[in-house]
Amino acid sequence: MGSIEFLRTVINDDGLVATSALAKVLHITQSDLAEVTGLSRDSVSKSNRVKSKATQTRLRDTVEIINRVADWSGGAGRAFAWFRSQPLPSFGDKTAEDLVKEGRADAVKAYLSRIADGGYA
Repeated sequence: MGSIEFLRTVINDDGLVATSALAKVLHITQSDLAEVTGLSRDSVSKSNRVKSKATQTRLRDTVEIINRVADWSGGAGRAFAWFRSQPLPSFGDKTAEDLVKEGRADAVKAYLSRIADGGYA
């Protein structure tokens, strides 16, 4: 699945991240999605909570990071594996998942931008 197809699949017509679609693409449960993003189970399963700005921000950060990595990793599945398991030396070997949970997704995105521009990790 290419990055544009990934985005079309996980972003609904209202411009919101569709948690059920995201979980399906990543081959995880909604409970797993909650755990991966540092959100509560209710935040990813109850429609009024899914639509909240805080929930959508965390989900969008996760989707954006996976989407950026998908092109050079071989797809969304491999990008998700990277997100969960690849230690990032610039961040004390924390993973992108760890940093997103800490509310530091912007740091991960800046890191990925440096790499894309030919910089060092």
